[in-house]
Amino acid sequence: MGAPDPNGVTGAGDPDGADAVGALVEDVGGEAAEALRALLTHSAVGIAVWDGDLRCVWANDALEGIDGIPRDQRLGRRPREALSGDATELEAVVVQVLETGACATGREYRPPAAEGRPRDRAFSASFVRLDDAEGRTLGVCMVMLVIKDRRWAGNRLAMVSEAGARIGTTLDVMRTAQELADFTVPLLADYVTVDLTEAVRLGEEPLDRFGPSQGSLPKFRRAGRASIHPGAPEALWSEGEVVYVPETSPFMEALSSGRPVLHPTIDTSEGTWLDRDPDRAAKIREFHMHSLLIVPVQARGAILGVAVFVRTDNPTPFDETDQLLAEELVSRAALSLDNARRYTRERTLALALQRSLLPRRLDGGTAMEVAARYLPATPGDSVGGDWYDVIGLPRGRLALVVGDVVGHGIDAAATMGRLRTSIRTLADLDLPPDELLTRLDRTFIRLTEDEVAAGAGVPSMGATCVYAVYDPATSLCTLALAGHPPPAVAHPDGVVHYPDLPHGPPLGVGMLPFPAAEIELPAGTVIALFSDGLVEERHQDIDVGLERVARVLSLGASSLEELCTAVIGTLPSPTPADDVTLLLARGL
Repeated sequence: MGAPDPNGVTGAGDPDGADAVGALVEDVGGEAAEALRALLTHSAVGIAVWDGDLRCVWANDALEGIDGIPRDQRLGRRPREALSGDATELEAVVVQVLETGACATGREYRPPAAEGRPRDRAFSASFVRLDDAEGRTLGVCMVMLVIKDRRWAGNRLAMVSEAGARIGTTLDVMRTAQELADFTVPLLADYVTVDLTEAVRLGEEPLDRFGPSQGSLPKFRRAGRASIHPGAPEALWSEGEVVYVPETSPFMEALSSGRPVLHPTIDTSEGTWLDRDPDRAAKIREFHMHSLLIVPVQARGAILGVAVFVRTDNPTPFDETDQLLAEELVSRAALSLDNARRYTRERTLALALQRSLLPRRLDGGTAMEVAARYLPATPGDSVGGDWYDVIGLPRGRLALVVGDVVGHGIDAAATMGRLRTSIRTLADLDLPPDELLTRLDRTFIRLTEDEVAAGAGVPSMGATCVYAVYDPATSLCTLALAGHPPPAVAHPDGVVHYPDLPHGPPLGVGMLPFPAAEIELPAGTVIALFSDGLVEERHQDIDVGLERVARVLSLGASSLEELCTAVIGTLPSPTPADDVTLLLARGL
């Protein structure tokens, strides 16, 4: 092979090309040779040739338009130096083709963004070995074609797979909608919005169809937005705000038909739907929005909202390929949104059921001052089965109860309600704590057996409970534990301790006793009953939580309500991973 031509056109062995290209053209001959030479030199397809020593010996003008490297700076260099960006993998392909003679096609090449060239473009590079008539290897020819002006265009499966990992990471409908918007900018569009019906946000049942014929339109709220411009200045509405949807518009067309609406070019002339939506029209003109794609968000036969994709800086209009990709991404997001909606509905129902079953007011009578707090788990975790109760007993005594059903959701809340009712019934019999828990254990086992026999939901896996009876006449408190944390006792002098009490098994085990013990609670002493959610953290030893609670109880407060607030305020997070229940009582 000859040295690179200093004029930067071709190799020195041929004024119009390197030996490899010259041999190819010469084999054709005549007018066809001139046509082939023109095709190679002036084609819009990027072409380059490397010789057996991996030196670039020929390149056409189109390749400079792809990666910005002038031809004279490309010649004589190895592939990783002759192509912009990281071309190490492409050089390895050239070596492989040179050695094996096997063609390599569809290798993605993504040149760095630069001024004057469309950003975020992907190209497909194919390589073929060039041999002469005698079979001698002359070099390798690379042909480069543009795929699409967007990321990952050469690997749609990878894109959809990545979407599955990044969209729907929580059971929060608003966050899921935002994840969809974030993922598709600038991957697919320059500006994206996701608007959901109010029913979806609240966890209610969405409508099957939309449109003026179905009566008044549902209320939409902005759930997600993303833009290549900081702050998304294109947006007319922020997250959570009600969005105006014109009855005659491509948005309503997509919602009423359940099919995507593609406008490769946005028509802003007079007489279009934008005449009735001047605010949107102004934004379209201000940010040079030129292409629009609207995809309804629907799952399991119901429409949840609409995703809107817009291109501004990207000059390529949306096409059918973009539409198919957008549909696939939105479809995946829609399933996550519907799962989040269903979870929100179940959580709302479970929380309402649980709160309805908890005592509306606490009355310690003349025996004790009482106060309680219940804090449901973070929205990422279903409502549990915590409960508390204060029950007046004969002879001025008072029963204190805190329990926790294993599991979450409506089933746990319903089981909690049945156990609370059972305890109140057993308390009316004035049973001592150990006997009461024994009977409650039998009741729980029967409830579980009935659930299994009826096939009604998931059977309860167990429950814990602490039952205490305080007698103001003797200042003695008799307690029994069923797999539950022991209470804390805070004396008026600030000393706090956790009494060493015998532990019984959780409810549902059967055949095991629940031994009781007595502790003295002089006037002014506070006893704190709580669920494990108050002191347990996934990444901390339980002793850390017990010490945290004891430290606050030792400080005291002017009222138990204030002390409850102070104890709950020590939680590491305002949205705990498990339900938190706290019941405080102070002898009068």
